[in-house]
Amino acid sequence: MTDVFINYRTGDGEKTAALIDQELSRRFGSDRIFRASKSIAPGRAYPDELLTGLRRSAVLLAVIGPDWTNFQNRLRDPKDWVRKEIMEAFACELPVIPVLDGRKTDRLNAGDLPDELARLADIQSVPFSTQDVETGLKRLGDVVADMVPGLRDLDRDTASSLAPDSVTNSIGDVSGTAVQSRDFTGDVGGTVIKGSTGPVHTGQGDIYQNSRHESGGRHFSGSGMTYFEGNHQGDIRHRFGESDGQEDDGR
Repeated sequence: MTDVFINYRTGDGEKTAALIDQELSRRFGSDRIFRASKSIAPGRAYPDELLTGLRRSAVLLAVIGPDWTNFQNRLRDPKDWVRKEIMEAFACELPVIPVLDGRKTDRLNAGDLPDELARLADIQSVPFSTQDVETGLKRLGDVVADMVPGLRDLDRDTASSLAPDSVTNSIGDVSGTAVQSRDFTGDVGGTVIKGSTGPVHTGQGDIYQNSRHESGGRHFSGSGMTYFEGNHQGDIRHRFGESDGQEDDGR
């Protein structure tokens, strides 16, 4: 389905129409934007394709160049396609947005228009400065995204410009160790242990577990014995079977 129909007159706005088409196609997808010279395939019936594309649209952008109102004969000609497309949009009750192409293009005046198009002068227009094309294209994209249901979900710019405090993570197939974090400063280092089935020690100093060992004149042995030396904070709790006691219990 086409969402945005771009109406323009050759010789007065076709370059801007092409720029608008290119940008909106980038943001929302080419199939959602109709521009005659792009969207009508060779060999297709021009009138039928135009009207079909228009009737499937949700909004019409009418590119108004500095000479647009000077084409008086065409604007009054029922066979003129610029006029016919706008009239069809009115008949289908589609929103029509005049896009004023260039700083020299003033708002439309009803006195310069045939009666059938006079309502264009009462519609809020969008200025498009050729001196700041990037800003103009972004504004138009934002306007149609707000007006057309569903376009916001397709907007590539919205997907790539998250709020400063938001977080997005994605990860593909991983066969090794992966670290996923919101805020991280420094290197990913230290020790990573996977699938351990025995004693684990990642700090400094010695650890003796379930062994016979001599340290500092102290002799220990027994089932599940654990002895720590050095700076230790916190509790250590164990539950063993019958104790074998200290080696010097037999003195």
